Amino acid sequence: MSDISDTESRPVRPSVIQLNIKEKAALYASFIPLFKEGGIFVPTQRPYKMGDSIFVMLSLPDDPQKYAIAGKVAWITPAGAPGGRTQGVGVRFPADEKSAQLRHTIENKLGAALNSEKPTHTV
Repeated sequence: MSDISDTESRPVRPSVIQLNIKEKAALYASFIPLFKEGGIFVPTQRPYKMGDSIFVMLSLPDDPQKYAIAGKVAWITPAGAPGGRTQGVGVRFPADEKSAQLRHTIENKLGAALNSEKPTHTV
């Protein structure tokens, strides 16, 4: 009998999270422009590690399109973080044309708000 369970020998599939952002203020708080490719903060209580694969189905305000992001965890805000920050993970967009277009779409929606000093979910 093996000491390794069947699930340990299989590759881990990325988790799938649906994120519906309905307001510009929420988009501002969730967008992570510090990542070269862009990124999005996903509120979650599920434990993740840096570099974990995560698949996000993203909806943006006033946009009927759903954006599929196959990213990696590049930011973690743990439970009980200082400043009352929301628990969750920052997902770095992959370095591809589809992500570049998504970053451009988000930046256009945010416009001048990108230069705001308001706090976000990450920094």
